[in-house]
Amino acid sequence: MKLIEMAGAIVAPEARYIAEARNHLDSLTKPIGSLGELESIAARMIAIGRGHVELPLKKAVYVFAADHGVTEAGVSAYPKDVTAQMVLNFLNGGAAINVLARLHDAALTVVDVGVDAEFADALGLYRAKVRRGSRNMAREAAMTEDELDAALQVGFDLAEETLAKGETLIAVGEMGIGNTTAASAITAALTGQPVETVTGRGTGLDDVGRSRKIRVIHAALGLHFPAPMASVDPVEILRCVGGLEIAATVGFILGAASHRRAIVCDGFISTAAAALAYAIAPKVKSYLFAGHRSQEPGHRHLLEYLGLRPILDLDLRLGEGTGAVLAMPVIAAALRLYSEMATFASAGVSEAGVSEAAG
Repeated sequence: MKLIEMAGAIVAPEARYIAEARNHLDSLTKPIGSLGELESIAARMIAIGRGHVELPLKKAVYVFAADHGVTEAGVSAYPKDVTAQMVLNFLNGGAAINVLARLHDAALTVVDVGVDAEFADALGLYRAKVRRGSRNMAREAAMTEDELDAALQVGFDLAEETLAKGETLIAVGEMGIGNTTAASAITAALTGQPVETVTGRGTGLDDVGRSRKIRVIHAALGLHFPAPMASVDPVEILRCVGGLEIAATVGFILGAASHRRAIVCDGFISTAAAALAYAIAPKVKSYLFAGHRSQEPGHRHLLEYLGLRPILDLDLRLGEGTGAVLAMPVIAAALRLYSEMATFASAGVSEAGVSEAAG
């Protein structure tokens, strides 16, 4: 199975690269540790690059789009037509992710893996439709095994393209009305947290709508996983209560990690995909950065599950990859500081604890 092969191909960066990077950071003209989390980011990036990262970074953002059959249960404040409408907005350059990708020089690719519409060829569109939306998870599995395999393969194939393009910092985002329902179900299944704890308002549900969403997720989990959740295979969680764009993102993250690419997760949905990838192949964590912490309550539980500290915390809940792209300049800044600051020795600056003898 390609998934097993891909998971087995992921190798964590060697610990010596982290140690060497930390030693270099400690030699720079600053108090030890004074750049805080920037030092951890720089050290991790250097380790991913096996001791070196080419600057400037070649940045890219991939937005995976698909519809969800569960929207027929009334779990979203917006109709499912908005998925296709927003994909067109991306392709026309008018969405938030377009603005941020232009600003931060990140090449944008929109991946149609399951939108319930057809699109004309357009610059930046990657056509890879598996089917026109997933099935209603509250009534049947969201995907068949063949559909899951096909969606994963979309991600694997795109990861190969990042290697061919020489992209070194990759953001993952998504678009799909109904996908916070899928992400909440995934989060409850993976973390063991109550559905009520990890389910938010998504696109802006009122109290009645959120209560209905919680009931739908309970129904889906009860239908597919009557046994204790701790025994559930993460691949089955993905197949039964995930979505086509989430599956493609899982494949993409696994593939990109196997090619030693740094991956910046966006919000709740892309982090749910990252958490599934981590459950399948724990070594993937070495390549993951959390771009930000979303307003969605389940997101913080996923970050805790992954053991990742978010780079930004701006109360975002837009998706599209916006938070991940916003974090890219912070990662770039960490690497510039690492590469361009003088050392105590080169600058002729005395280190801590070094003083001249009294004369």
